[in-house]
Amino acid sequence: MISKKFLISIILLIIVGIVGGFLILRKQSVDNANNDKSTSGKATTEMYPQNSSWQMFHGNQALSGVADGKLPEKFRLVWKFETDDAIKSSAVAKEGRVFIGSDDGNVYAISLEKGEKVWSFQTGDTVEAPPCIVDNSVFIGSSDTYLYALDTEDGELQWKYKTGGKILGSVNWTVSPNGDTIYVLVGSYDNEMHCVNYLTGKAVWTYEVGNYINGAPAVIDSKIVFGNCDGIIYLVSTIDGKEIAAIEVGSYIAGSPAIKGKYAYVGNYDGQIVCADLEKNQTLWRYENESFPFFSSPAVSENRVVCGSRDKKLHCLDRETGNLEWTFQTLDNVDSSPVICGDKVVVGSDDGRLYVINLSDGKEIWSYEIGESITSSPAIINGMIIVGAEDGYVYAFGGIL
Repeated sequence: MISKKFLISIILLIIVGIVGGFLILRKQSVDNANNDKSTSGKATTEMYPQNSSWQMFHGNQALSGVADGKLPEKFRLVWKFETDDAIKSSAVAKEGRVFIGSDDGNVYAISLEKGEKVWSFQTGDTVEAPPCIVDNSVFIGSSDTYLYALDTEDGELQWKYKTGGKILGSVNWTVSPNGDTIYVLVGSYDNEMHCVNYLTGKAVWTYEVGNYINGAPAVIDSKIVFGNCDGIIYLVSTIDGKEIAAIEVGSYIAGSPAIKGKYAYVGNYDGQIVCADLEKNQTLWRYENESFPFFSSPAVSENRVVCGSRDKKLHCLDRETGNLEWTFQTLDNVDSSPVICGDKVVVGSDDGRLYVINLSDGKEIWSYEIGESITSSPAIINGMIIVGAEDGYVYAFGGIL
């Protein structure tokens, strides 16, 4: 006969086993949830090692909008950083820090790993322009008409250079003719392209056009390539600021050109993406889009050109012919400039979502709802996606295996 004490012991062992199993399962569930909501970027860096810096708008002097490496299929929010107003500026990154402007008038340096503020610098107006990092300086324009040079380490002002209008486009750079210094290049709403010595903040030359310069200049060899609101692609010598050529595209250019080889690709207000031959100084092909304007800047890979439109779509074209390969439908304007990384495209929309899209067929791979417009262009750094939104936050996303 089994004693009452023995039965109680058996029952207690069963209860302990059940509770213990429940706690183990709960711990695994919590651990999995924490992995999805991780606030550290280390796992992403180890899983997807690639470019360790993204030092200017669209990634390089050609503004091609192409990042090295590959991206995973899924992402999680690693961190978000709050500013005091909308963000239309695009992020850049170097040596573990993210740099970006905000409509609150500040330029911010943020820890890439943790999303914490390192420093901020106050300008006199909104900062929609993306920064550009050269050596240990971050160069950025403001709507207060000034171009600022700040120390990347502590945000200390090195110099500021006054233009005659607001600056909305990014800085680019080139080496001086004798190789002893660097020139920084920026367009302004004063209708001029400015070339400035990066050490002294003094003008080297200026080149005047007939209307606002909204986007960034691309640099190839010893010339800069940029569009403006008089509907012309300009080629200007970096050496002396003299015009090399002017290529008519028919309508004003709000974005920046992307260069691949001897060709420049731009979108215009008449709903066209134009490919221009920079050796023959003429257009090669035009893609028509039912008169919905392109404010986005194209990204150009070996075979494709990708650009957002105010028809609420992302358009992908064959690079050689300009023939349409696919479109991706969003719910609002796509003014964000896309970035290509491996077999994927990353872009934001005014519908409040960030999208990762398959480059080959335009199918959605992943998206994240922020809820406010994203006109900022993504930065891709160490397998992470960094983007600003008009809710005032900078968002960092890392990969999930």
